[in-house]
Amino acid sequence: MRSLKKAIREAERNKIALGHFNISNLEQLKGIAHAAVRLNVPVVIGVSEGERDFIGVHHVKDLIDSYNKEHGNPPGGREGFWLFLNADHTHSLGNAVAAADLDFDEVLFDGGKLPFEENIRQTKLAADSIKRGFRFWKKEILLEGELGYIGSASEIRNGIPEGAAIRPEDLTKPEEAVRFVKETGVDLLAPAVGNIHGMYANTPDPALDIERIRAIKNSVGIPLVLHGASGNTDEDILAAINAGISMVHISTELRAAWRQGLEKDLKEKPTEVAPYKLTPDAISKMEEIVEKKLRLFMKIG
Repeated sequence: MRSLKKAIREAERNKIALGHFNISNLEQLKGIAHAAVRLNVPVVIGVSEGERDFIGVHHVKDLIDSYNKEHGNPPGGREGFWLFLNADHTHSLGNAVAAADLDFDEVLFDGGKLPFEENIRQTKLAADSIKRGFRFWKKEILLEGELGYIGSASEIRNGIPEGAAIRPEDLTKPEEAVRFVKETGVDLLAPAVGNIHGMYANTPDPALDIERIRAIKNSVGIPLVLHGASGNTDEDILAAINAGISMVHISTELRAAWRQGLEKDLKEKPTEVAPYKLTPDAISKMEEIVEKKLRLFMKIG
């Protein structure tokens, strides 16, 4: 069994970042896992509350365990490859504990849309509940907190989501991050630094506030997570990693690739009805994106 805490600390030490990719079906998992196996690197698989409801929380855990059993330690050794599992964007204490009960590697308790004091209160409740359960669970489960609202929809959009923190005065402040981390006890922090969930239709997302990332990292002393990175440029993401980001989330870009690949197969095979024969292009397009992202995040030549 591999430790996500150790993998993140190694990324932090080496000034690289783990790739985090969300899934809502088997095709996405195949595309991600194929790329990670080929590069022999660990990745984090994320499932939001909606994705857990769709796949089944027990089923997704079994799928991840199965991939790790098959590819994690094959003859000759592939010690670098491993799939970690994150209960992404969890909004209720019950769902956070349910994921911990199943030995997820990480839980993101998302109070980013809440007022600051209420975010602290609810995130601390989640942290206390999970940390009290360490003696019952098989491994240490990391808790991530989110400070600042960056939207919630994974979509191709034409404007900024209502309420998203994009103005400088709305972004996460280093002094607030320090208090949040100290009072909640989170292991990882996802700040609002100009990042937004989803992607713009015809242009890159606004530039990330790299100096803010560096200031927050120097202030809190724990690993930072970048959400909503599908629309950011490679240059911006690399600068964010060099400034202190240790995990990068990609979702919308994979979903768009899945749809493009599926539409291509549907158009080219108008009489085909076997689902598994209509997904090869979707899987290969997602695999290509994941490999490119992992090479960027982990600085693989």
